[in-house]
Amino acid sequence: MNDLASALSRTARISTTAPAAPARAGILHLGLGSFHRAHQAVYTAAALQAEGGDWGIVGVASRSRGIVDALHAQDMLYSVATISPDTTSLSIPGAHTDAFVGGEQPERVVAQIADPGIRIVTLTVTENGYSYSAATQRLDLDDETVRADLRGGAPRSTIGQLARGLQARAATGGAPISILSCDNLAANGKHTEKLVREFLQELPDPEGAEALAFLDRAVTFPSSMVDRIVPATTGELRTRVSTLLGARDDIPVPAEPFSMWAIEDSFAGGRPAWQAGGAVFTDEVARYEQMKVRLLNGTHSLIAYLGALSGVATIPAAIGLDGIEHAARAVLRDEYEPSIEVPSGVDIRAYETELFERWANTALGHRTSQVGTDGSVKLRQRIPEPALLSLSRGEMPHLIALTVAGYLSCIAPLPGFDPGLHAAAMTDAARERLASLAATARDGRELARRVIAELHLFGAELGEQDAFIERVGDLTDTIRRQGVDAAIADAGDASRTPTKEMQP
Repeated sequence: MNDLASALSRTARISTTAPAAPARAGILHLGLGSFHRAHQAVYTAAALQAEGGDWGIVGVASRSRGIVDALHAQDMLYSVATISPDTTSLSIPGAHTDAFVGGEQPERVVAQIADPGIRIVTLTVTENGYSYSAATQRLDLDDETVRADLRGGAPRSTIGQLARGLQARAATGGAPISILSCDNLAANGKHTEKLVREFLQELPDPEGAEALAFLDRAVTFPSSMVDRIVPATTGELRTRVSTLLGARDDIPVPAEPFSMWAIEDSFAGGRPAWQAGGAVFTDEVARYEQMKVRLLNGTHSLIAYLGALSGVATIPAAIGLDGIEHAARAVLRDEYEPSIEVPSGVDIRAYETELFERWANTALGHRTSQVGTDGSVKLRQRIPEPALLSLSRGEMPHLIALTVAGYLSCIAPLPGFDPGLHAAAMTDAARERLASLAATARDGRELARRVIAELHLFGAELGEQDAFIERVGDLTDTIRRQGVDAAIADAGDASRTPTKEMQP
């Protein structure tokens, strides 16, 4: 029995009474994955129980039918298993009114956005789903799907669907609507708005002008920060949850007890009472974003890559290794924390303590391979600004450099180095390209230079920092020649040693 199954075998608190499904939907959600079902749907269910309203959710899966078919078979119901080492509670949100596969019915996505009954579109499509260039931060006009969406027909990119849906809404009366990104992107509301506008600006003037005017008068793009650890669902979870419920649930979602949602309160057509579920409406979303993306996500990435290279499958097992725990505490406090502005009322020391308790939750079984997936996009959001801030002070961010070296060693190992099965299980859109660069690199410095300075994987500005690139390369070589423990010791010792002022 694994940790997750063991946790579920303990006393469970079960709430099997789902709220009555609202008669109508007011929210369209793009990205019907586990995170949405354990986060936004839970907050929406709490809002419906507190104040009611036509705020049902129509869920749109990108391509997979699995969740959609199961929801239809289960009357739009599923369970959320909130798991800690000591106890488990099951709840049934009951906030969804319908679900479909956007890849099969792209025209329906457009029609739903145009529907005046839909007043909010929420998104959890991951950083990869926004079709933008990491180097320019602009809409990627070289993307084949984006180009096809610009030519016409049923759009298949997320940005194309939003733009075409708003275009159709503008043409049919233009009821106010808000687009709420819930993905880990800096200023995700403004970023989403910019990409949608760029799409519409690429259309012929008569075609895009009306939609752009509609955006100006009736559409808002609030920013938000979301936070909850939601591991992958396992067969053991399905079996045990179904036993506890006394009914078959094919799509239960495991989640940690902690949950946070900070939202900019700027909704053109109203919103649910998400505060009933604990959401915070604030004008400091940017600070919450920084705190989460850098302290939690940035440190989480370090733990994942070092853990995978150490041969451990889960985040709790990784943080249980002394070297990784010490590295995680040092990168969080010494390299990430100086780069953030703490939100008002947040006790940063208590937040840090809670982070390590969350990562050590053995019952969740959050896998290093899951956390390490899509690092080419995730790290671009997490490391450049803190690294550049350290470098501007004449300090080398040794542990951020170790994070990048760990990432490269997992995704694009140098010839002769085997990063292990947990690294091999990570998926990354840039893996093939990076692997080709690694295959002909003479050493770590050459690989780091190709990836950071020439490919600009982490942005143009960091690509100009020769000392940082060399440090990443040296640590990559240490991982290959002496192992990950030696690299952790090297970076840790260097980070504790006062640094002479770096030469420009």
